[in-house]
Amino acid sequence: MTRSKKQIEARLADFEQACRDAGLKLTHQRLEIYRELIRSTDHPSAETLYRRLQRQMPTLSLDTVYRTLATFEERELIARVETVESQARFEVQLERHHHFICDRCHSIIDFVWETFDKGCARPSSLERLGRISSRNVIVRGVCNSCLAREKVAAEA
Repeated sequence: MTRSKKQIEARLADFEQACRDAGLKLTHQRLEIYRELIRSTDHPSAETLYRRLQRQMPTLSLDTVYRTLATFEERELIARVETVESQARFEVQLERHHHFICDRCHSIIDFVWETFDKGCARPSSLERLGRISSRNVIVRGVCNSCLAREKVAAEA
């Protein structure tokens, strides 16, 4: 889902206020990294963010991107998206949602599952393991884009 300029500006204003509330200095690099995260719908990794910002910010280092993302995550301004790949991916979407991960192209697509979120019954075997702190669903499969490409390739 692409965000409008108005949505991006509203998110940035919220971010700036959250930084002030947390006593976090608002640097140009932090603002641009967060702005790029807002624009992104693909849950980018630190390396992807670095490549996207490098042209407009030639002095930006990959280490700065990693440290900035760690700071944002620590302050709960962004969320880390858990995947089975080695690279962490990030998002600004903090509202309750889950992820569909494509096994072919590795894209991550957000979805809402209200029935699950409202507290469907947990298996008793899970309850015996300990106290549950969060519940997030990751669904794996093949996305519609990859299915369409496979169909075209099969018809060729």
